[in-house]
Amino acid sequence: MARYRGPVGKVSRRLGIGITEKGQRIYNRRPFPPGQHGPNARRRQVSDYGQQLLEKQKARYMYGLLEQQFRRVFERASRMDGVTGENLLSLLERRLDNVIYRLGFATTRAQARQIVTHGHIVVNGRKTNIPSFSVRIGDVITVRPQSRERTYFKNLADGNDLSRYRPPEWLRLNAAQMTGEILALPRREDAEQGINEQLIVEYYSR
Repeated sequence: MARYRGPVGKVSRRLGIGITEKGQRIYNRRPFPPGQHGPNARRRQVSDYGQQLLEKQKARYMYGLLEQQFRRVFERASRMDGVTGENLLSLLERRLDNVIYRLGFATTRAQARQIVTHGHIVVNGRKTNIPSFSVRIGDVITVRPQSRERTYFKNLADGNDLSRYRPPEWLRLNAAQMTGEILALPRREDAEQGINEQLIVEYYSR
């Protein structure tokens, strides 16, 4: 499964927002665009199109999608009933790799995507290794019993971090069983903050 593998720090500085926790730390240390002018560089005034592109790029990098993947999600959102921008964010949150991240089974979406592609996850009793798999209400997501014997998952289960972790309200976590359940579809407020989804809709509506 293709995904962005470039420097998150440089992208975060270019976009003006941390696209991951690591990217946020780098941006906090260097809150200016990358390049030879460094801290003396000023962010240029951005056109309407530039702002729309910026919001699309922010969302795409935050959720770790390539351009074609992100466009497909938007096209699906535009065919759904309701508000397209909110549909888009809900679909991004419903991706299996994001759910693994939200359940606390991974510290980043990139790590969550790797966990899924390596076959460690079962959905409703069936092994699922597709990060873009879209969960539905009632779906049960579990770390495979064989995978729980691996060092990473053993450490996760034995530590206190997962047992103390509280997932979003649309998810239920059983830390002892390393199982999660989809209680509801994610709403706008459940998605990543700092994204203006209306500008993304305007970008694709040009």
